[in-house]
Formats: sequence, structure tokens, C-alpha cells
Amino acid sequence: MTFMSDQPQIARALAERNYTEPTPVQKAVLAGDAAGRDLLVSAQTGSGKTVAYGLAIAADLLGGAERFARAGKPLALIVAPTRELAIQVQRELTWLYHFCGARVVSCVGGMDPRREQRELTEGAHIVVGTPGRLCDHLRRGRLDLSELKVIVLDEADEMLNLGFREDMELLLEATPAARRTLLFSATLPRGIVALAKQYQMDAFRVEVRGDEQGHADIEYRAIRVAAHETENAVVNILRFYEAPSTLVFCNTRSAVKHLQAALLERGFLVVALSGELTQNERTTALQSLRDGRARVCVATDVAARGIDLPGLALVIHAELPNDPEVMQHRSGRTGRAGKKGVSVLLVPNSRRRRAEMFFRQAGVNAVWAAAPQADEIRKLDQQRMMQDEVFTEPPSEDDLALARILLAEKSAEEIAAALARLYRARLPAPEDVVDPGPDRGGRFRDDRNDRHRPRDGGFPAGDDGAPREPGKRTGFRRPMEGGSVWFKANVGRRKNAEARWLLPMICRRGGIAKGDIGAIRIYDTVTEFEISANAADKFTAKVQAPDAENIRIEPLPNGPQGGGAPPSKDGERGAPAPKADRKASKPHFKKRQQEHLAKTARREGDDSRFDKPDKKSEFKGGDFKKPKFKKKKDKHRNRSGG
Repeated sequence: MTFMSDQPQIARALAERNYTEPTPVQKAVLAGDAAGRDLLVSAQTGSGKTVAYGLAIAADLLGGAERFARAGKPLALIVAPTRELAIQVQRELTWLYHFCGARVVSCVGGMDPRREQRELTEGAHIVVGTPGRLCDHLRRGRLDLSELKVIVLDEADEMLNLGFREDMELLLEATPAARRTLLFSATLPRGIVALAKQYQMDAFRVEVRGDEQGHADIEYRAIRVAAHETENAVVNILRFYEAPSTLVFCNTRSAVKHLQAALLERGFLVVALSGELTQNERTTALQSLRDGRARVCVATDVAARGIDLPGLALVIHAELPNDPEVMQHRSGRTGRAGKKGVSVLLVPNSRRRRAEMFFRQAGVNAVWAAAPQADEIRKLDQQRMMQDEVFTEPPSEDDLALARILLAEKSAEEIAAALARLYRARLPAPEDVVDPGPDRGGRFRDDRNDRHRPRDGGFPAGDDGAPREPGKRTGFRRPMEGGSVWFKANVGRRKNAEARWLLPMICRRGGIAKGDIGAIRIYDTVTEFEISANAADKFTAKVQAPDAENIRIEPLPNGPQGGGAPPSKDGERGAPAPKADRKASKPHFKKRQQEHLAKTARREGDDSRFDKPDKKSEFKGGDFKKPKFKKKKDKHRNRSGG
């Protein structure tokens, strides 16, 4: 099937854009059964639906002619949920009908309404807009729909979710009864079906499923991550893929602000999109992505609607969406026009089952893996450096002259080291991220730190949450099975040592798993920690030399030394120091404790206190007399005349 062979001007526009074969949704709306009928189309983002309904309504608008007549009252109305999507649709229809002489006008919120009024007064063949602004022009008499032939509701499900049902109904009721209605929606909930029954006549239903959803070129990857390491995982994923442009999704505006600030601090070129931005700010942010001044965009679901980035190769779901349809909407921003794309979901263990349910409902086969590690990223950096244009482009005469001067002053190794240092300086440093492993027993999960307990109700060996043996100090871990060996690192509280970054550093330096590490005790200048005896030899061999941060690790043959100062308030693995010990260290508490013990001893040896009469009653011969109660009772009788 070829594109619109009976419309030469449109076929010419398609040829210039290298459109040769229609997508499945375009085939469906151009089929003979759909000609001239109302359409109810279910198709995902990125399936080519804008061109699809642009082709489907061409015959209604042109009426057999090759060009449009003089512009007057609009012949077609396209309603979209967001400003970005409306502007994108305007651009698509402008080039599609360019050789037909069409005048396409946009009416969206955030733009100058007086300019839109002038454009509507001058005449338009097609009007594209958002529901609120279109209804505003309609109420003020600026938008005349009396000659409308076609109305298209694009992403109708999203307009319902945003609360535009009344606006859509107002626009539909203001159009002629003989108009043609095309309703495009990613999903078909009850609200959409009810809207179609009320405002469409004998609608032809098109539903694009399976591999025809426009997502065949998207690779889904699910990344296991601890809940508190989401930010670091985003950093490593961005560094691992180094995509020309990336879209990172969060669920709330506050999360967008926080993640944007964190990425800016690490040196990424990042912009943010949320509902609180003005249209000019949104336009500036998108333009910086298109021209390469920014490479990462952090956005909410609604703010990302209609974003058209041709080079978008990576989508990151920093927070899981609410349903699989939203997941596909997000992912549909990439993998377009035959290009490959990657959609990465960060999944804490507490949300793994939810993510797997999303994949099943969406028919997606996702690859599960851990977050990219810092060592992997550094190896990729070495490969990318050798392929950088600094090495691939031929040097100029000035470059060669400077090279000779440098070689005369410095050795080749020094020059190469300086070049490597300059190359790394412009790259954000990768983070140490620990793989939390698969979920084992989600019912007993601790949401705060992703620790897991076995299904039998017990605790893993060395778990800080395990019950302590009688007489054993709380806040310290049980002895490791098979024995352990203690080590010392030359970093402590004075250098801001914390268990949350010491733990992944120890795993990385020694090439061991988190389960091989026992207690971690942080002191003023040093940190002492224990390693299981099975992994001690391997660990000792790998930590001989200090790392880039000059942290030295050495064994403690005689066990923990105490570091010359009490452990930090983080205790072991961040656990608080024992409450009783903290109190016991205070002199005034010791004095009060001694007084309390002496008083208790005196009471235990003296029972005379039980012989004291009650202040409110007297015990005489087995009868209780309550003077106060009796007095009140007599007073009550006197008042009542008894």
C-alpha cells in the first residue's frame, strides 16, 4: 500500500519527508471500510497517528481539489491535551498540507490570545488547540465552527484524566451535526467509550495491538535498585549510555526539582519540565534540548506530553508510573521513525511485583539487571576517548607545531596523562551503587532500607533488626558464621565517613558481596569493619594499594582496637549507640540512678507504708466512711427539702 496516490500534493509532501510505507495505524484509517466514517482509534504514542488522521481527513477538507480555497471559517478542528502536543500537531499538519495551500492556526494556553484572535479573524482551514483556550475563543465569539467538517480529539483519554470532559463536550455540541468525528486514544476506558457512543455515528473502530503498537524498536530494561540509591542509579545510567538526549520521568513536581538539582550539581546539562513553568520557559527548555545545549530533561508525565525530540534515544523512569499505559506513553517518546530506543525502569525490591505486572499487561519482555557499576563506566570512558573526535580528526599545522613543543618539554606519558585528565574532568563521576539482589520475601520487607527477612520469620545472620541475646548490647551485630577478620580504613568521622558510602566502597575495593561484610564501627580518624573469613584472603589481596581517594585499608590481626575514640552516633551500619550506655556516661544520671536504687531498697524492707489511711476515706471496723461524699449528699438533701 502506498501513501495517498490520489492526492498528488500530499504525496509530494510525504516523499520529501521520506515517507514510503504507512505504519499499521495509517493503513487502518486509510482502509476502504474507514473512508468517510467516524473513527474510534486506539493507538500508542509514536505510532504515526498525527499523519494518520491528517491523511484520513484530507478528502473531507479538499473535496477532490488539489488546493484549498481562500481561508475563512475553519474546516477542521484538532483538540489536544497539552500545549506541546498541539504545537507539534500544527507543525506536522503544516508540512503535510504545505503544497495544498493550507492555513493551520494554533490556539493554546500560555500564548497571546490577541494574536490568536487576529489569526482566526484572517481565516484558517485547520485550527489546532487545547480544550481550555478553544472554549475561551468559542465563548467570546472568536471561533466560528458553523462550517466545520471534521473534529479530531487527539489523546482523548489524557484529556479525560486532566478534567477536560466538559470542555470537549462543549466543543462537540458547538459543531454541525453532519460533521465527521475522529477520536484517537491510547486506551479505551469507559469514559472514552461513553463519549464515542454519545457523539459518534456508526464509528469504525481501529485497535492497534502487539508488535504494531510502535514499540517494537524499544528495548525495555528493569534495573534493580535500593530505594535510597535511585539518584545514584540515574547518574550511572546516564553515564553508561551517554545518549544525545534523555528524558527522565518523575511522578511529582517536587521530585523533578530535586533530581534536576542533583544532576546539575554533578555536572550534567539538564533542564526540567513541569506544570508550573510558563510557556516561554518550556519553549526555551525544549529548544536547548534540540540544539544540544542540554542533553537531559527531567519531567512529569503531563509536562512531557507532545515532546518531539528526534534524537531521543533513552527514557528513564526514575519512579514507577501508576499503570502500564502510562509506562508505554513515557517509553513511546523514544524508538521512533525506525530508530532504536531504550526504556529503563528503576525498580526497588518493594515494587518488583508491580513492575512485572506492568510488563505482562503491556506485553513487554524486559531485561532485569543491576545498575551499571563505576568500573564498567570507566572502561566505556576509555573506549569512547579513543573514538573521540580529538583523535579521529586530522590535526592542523598549528596542532602539530604545538605538539612538537609539548614533546620537547614533556614526556609522551605526561602529555597522555594530562589529556586523560582533561577528558575525565568534563565527565560527571560515576557513583558506587550496590545491587540489592532479587526480592526474597516481600511480605517481611522493611520499606525504609530494603532489608529482607526470610519467610519463616527469622532474621538473616548479622541483621541489625534481629533480636539480641540476653545480656548482649543492642546496636551490635551477631558474630558472623564461620568466623571473621577485622580490617581498618584510614577514614573516620572527621572525613565525614558514613556507613551508606563505606559499604559500597568496601564491596568495590575488595570485590566482595554485601553479605561478606559484618559490623562497621566508625571512629574519629579510622573505621574498623569485619569481613567473613571465607572472603578475607581475597579481600586482603585486592586492597593492597590505596584507591584514587587515597583510602588505605589494612588488616587488624588482633581484632578491633577501638580507634582511640568511641564509635560515632551511627554505631554499626548506621545503628544508634545503646541508649543505656549513653545515659550511663552522664554523671548526673549515675547519681539519680543510685538514689533510685536506694529508695527502692528501703521500700522493699518497709511495709509500714501500706498501713497509712487513705486521704479520701477511713477504715473503721470494716466500713468505709467518706466524709466528703457524705457532706455533699447531705447538702443535696437539704436543697431538695428531704
